Amino acid sequence: MPYLAGIVLYPIKALDPIRVSQARIVGSGALEHDRELAIVDAEGRLVNGKRNLLIHNLCTGVNWDEGVVYLDTRQGDRAAQFHLDRERDALEAWLSDYFSQPVTLRRNAEGGFPDDPKNPGPTIIGRSSIEQVASWYDGVTYDETKKRFRANLEIGDAEPFWEDRLFGPVDENMTFSIGDVQFEGTNPCQRCIVPTRDTKTGASTDQFAEIFRARREESLPEWATRERFNHFYRLSVNTRLAPTELGKMLRVGDEVRLSVGTPEE
Repeated sequence: MPYLAGIVLYPIKALDPIRVSQARIVGSGALEHDRELAIVDAEGRLVNGKRNLLIHNLCTGVNWDEGVVYLDTRQGDRAAQFHLDRERDALEAWLSDYFSQPVTLRRNAEGGFPDDPKNPGPTIIGRSSIEQVASWYDGVTYDETKKRFRANLEIGDAEPFWEDRLFGPVDENMTFSIGDVQFEGTNPCQRCIVPTRDTKTGASTDQFAEIFRARREESLPEWATRERFNHFYRLSVNTRLAPTELGKMLRVGDEVRLSVGTPEE
């Protein structure tokens, strides 16, 4: 029986993940503290892996109870910590110096900064899907693959690409539940350049996207809605949650239940 095997949050958009055993649904349908903070440049554009390779060398952490942000490089030569509110100017000065440009840190506690604002719910992927994708490349491990695709919810005890059951034809969102939380699966997530790069060095993996597209098409399961793949550089499922789900909790171990009419075989 498929179940929720892992919950991953990204406190600062584009930066390091944390694993938690439970997470609360906030107003937008996102997970509390997921991508709650974002670094933006002087023009208001997000500073992320798509635009700035220095992201890959930055290590971060957030202690929400104490309101503290931790920063360092992978070389461990610039360790610092700042209170998110009381030391915001110093925090932004550290980041501006690191990126060699003026940047600010924005916060949105009720929805964060999702990749897909129209479908801001947690992204979902199967652990067996991660294993399958990792097997397509030499030297790219399971853990590295998981970090590259940055999904929130990991499903266990399911065959590769089982999560492709969670979306249907255009304008026909699939409904399902994880524990007490009701979801709508909207579409297979379109990927960007970030998964093609090593998460620590930023170095590109040769032919990553080309190999992915070919192997994803070859292995597309019969239960997937093929018309949703205008190209095959797609992995994980975007979701949307109704306002009724506000405040509900997701917990590792929760059962995943498909709604009546969802293909199971």
